[in-house]
Amino acid sequence: MSTYDDQNVFAKLLRGEIPNKTVLETEHALAFEDIAPQAPLHVVVIPKGAYTTFDDFAARATAEEIADFMQSVGRVAREAGVAASDGYRVLSNAGAHAEQEVPHFHMHVVGGRPLGRILAPSA
Repeated sequence: MSTYDDQNVFAKLLRGEIPNKTVLETEHALAFEDIAPQAPLHVVVIPKGAYTTFDDFAARATAEEIADFMQSVGRVAREAGVAASDGYRVLSNAGAHAEQEVPHFHMHVVGGRPLGRILAPSA
């Protein structure tokens, strides 16, 4: 997933072509409610820049973009109350084996209920 597709759903969302339920917006990040939530809290946080995966973001984003994005992820958890409660999960899928659906780097902040193991034990 190395080539950025500016027609992906998150790029369209950033351009205002698709509505969203914004939770937080900063200079470099946008956080919004997931359209198919997997838990009581399920917020997607995306950088405003054109990055495909976490490693792409880490390699090419400016220090300011990285700091703003990571602080936004933490702020979502704090403001939702899950950081001070029983916990939450931050998840990012990268590439086909991880079943990344949108080729725009994003993190899911999920919480508000027991989440179980992140991966099933190998057989």
